[in-house]
Amino acid sequence: MVKLNKIYTRTGDDGTTGLVDGSRRAKHDPRLEAIGEVDELNSAVGFAALALAADRAVALQRIQNDLFDLGADLATPLGDVGGADFTPSPMVLRVVAAQPARLEAEIDALNAALPPLTSFILPGGSEGAARVHLARAIARRAERAAAALAASEPVNPAALAYLNRLSDYLFVLARAINAGNDPLWVPGGSR
Repeated sequence: MVKLNKIYTRTGDDGTTGLVDGSRRAKHDPRLEAIGEVDELNSAVGFAALALAADRAVALQRIQNDLFDLGADLATPLGDVGGADFTPSPMVLRVVAAQPARLEAEIDALNAALPPLTSFILPGGSEGAARVHLARAIARRAERAAAALAASEPVNPAALAYLNRLSDYLFVLARAINAGNDPLWVPGGSR
């Protein structure tokens, strides 16, 4: 159980942040950039949930929990505490393959009730869908940050897959919120 009595520690005043393994990294380090993007994504998902029906809000709250798992995963580089691979343990929280697989099943279920796409869609339609589209765009940025990190040091493949599936899930969820009545892109329509 996490217990936070003191919110400020002053340990980051030197421009570094501590990771789970006890190491410190510059706040502009690619690992911290990825963690920060996931944190922003989590906030955007919470903002979207406020505009949705209860069942969809609950689904997004579960995703928020997954995003905390993902942030903890990113905050635990391979090593002494992180282990030699990305296997979770009682001391190391990792995203597991079942999490992106669950998103795939939910995407398929939502998509089954929607008409096929005949054009690119504009992010919007309703307030709830617009908020979900904003979260989707932030999910793509978080995925890019995690992929950039993975280019320089090991990142859990399940975490990368989760971010990729999440942007797809949010796209399909926004379409479901709009009941398939999405605003469509009209190429050159404003010329």
